[in-house]
Amino acid sequence: MKNKLTFWIKNARSIALPQSILPAVLAISMASGYEGFSWWLALIALFGVVCAHLGFNLADDYFDYRHNDVEARKKVTEQGFRTHMEKCHYIESGAATLNDLLLAVCSFLAVAGMAGIVVLIFRGWAIAVVALTGLLLGISYSGKPLELGYHGFGELVIGVMFGPLLMMGMHYAACGVFGDEIQWVSAAVGLLVTNIVYSHAVLDLKADTQAEKMTFARLLKTKPAMLVCSALFCLLPFVVITLGVTLGKLHWAYLCVLPLLPMGIYLVFSLKAHLDNKEVAFEPRWWMGPMGNFDLYRQHNMDWFLFRWLIARNLVTFFCLILTIVGIVSTICR
Repeated sequence: MKNKLTFWIKNARSIALPQSILPAVLAISMASGYEGFSWWLALIALFGVVCAHLGFNLADDYFDYRHNDVEARKKVTEQGFRTHMEKCHYIESGAATLNDLLLAVCSFLAVAGMAGIVVLIFRGWAIAVVALTGLLLGISYSGKPLELGYHGFGELVIGVMFGPLLMMGMHYAACGVFGDEIQWVSAAVGLLVTNIVYSHAVLDLKADTQAEKMTFARLLKTKPAMLVCSALFCLLPFVVITLGVTLGKLHWAYLCVLPLLPMGIYLVFSLKAHLDNKEVAFEPRWWMGPMGNFDLYRQHNMDWFLFRWLIARNLVTFFCLILTIVGIVSTICR
């Protein structure tokens, strides 16, 4: 049982869990100053979020495999197009069947549902609305009837799910109210999370076009439109936070994220170089955050992709960590 659980957690792309855990922890830190705050309900809700994230990742694999998307991308890779592909290898190798995958999806989502029921008992039906909306969007990402990810809206769905929906739901689970601050901050985080998957789509544009996979980047069609959206996803979060502070909705300490702005600007110009087919040197710098074993990425000719993707990921990571510290300090100082 332990080996099976480890197998499915790994194949559910657990490496992406910070994408949900960090916004959730940020929401908890912002809720900790409210009178009705409950640590144990916050932790149960966090556990539910992690299980739901793993379940939705596996559900995406399930629907992609049935949609033949994995096979289409394999053919693109064989034709010599640079692409980043790491999905469903455990099905193709025979390590698991499609029915095994479906059972794993249902199991993770069922456990997430049980955590949600516990929170619902203590917080009321508002949590059910958030959870059911998340379930609908998560399945509709690549599942029928909407299949939003196949129509170019997948990136926007992820931004909504891991930004406003997740963070406001976590905030309510932790303290029982939807605070004004969480609405501003969750909108900013949602844009940065969208930026991770959108940057991925821009980098895989040629391969996705050959595979006839519709993404938001392909939906935009032109390079100027793609760059405008990249700038919006990278830079608008800082505008949202600044505006929130200016209007008195957020404490001035939230401006501590502004030193991250050059990171967002750098990513926009790096994506522009990619779209213009300009060769650039991929040299990690300390201010870009952790880059893993970058020499290994170079050996596998994945530096062009992971350099930019990791900057997008690290931007969200630093943004959430800084604001989490701000939330904790502000609670202590109240």
